[in-house]
Amino acid sequence: MINALNETIISLADAAKCLPKRRGGKRPHLSCIYRWTVSGCRGIKLESIQIGGTRCTSREALGRFFERLSQAAGCESGPTNVRTPGQRNRASAQAEHELKQAGF
Repeated sequence: MINALNETIISLADAAKCLPKRRGGKRPHLSCIYRWTVSGCRGIKLESIQIGGTRCTSREALGRFFERLSQAAGCESGPTNVRTPGQRNRASAQAEHELKQAGF
């Protein structure tokens, strides 16, 4: 749900302009963004609010929309092999121990 007081509200036309280019070097058309708010894409709808006669969304809502689409498609959202500093230190100590045992 869009929080109009805390999120960056943008019109659907502005949302289309801020998205990266797709096939053929073109950005998604305004009607495509509108369709995402009404019908959704792969069963996931882009959050929107009505401000007067203008349907708007937010930059944050776009991020959530694309995150949900990626999750539904089985894409990972970020590295999955991130180690904590403690894990890195233990792995480094283990590697050093193994090198010493091997004579290096």
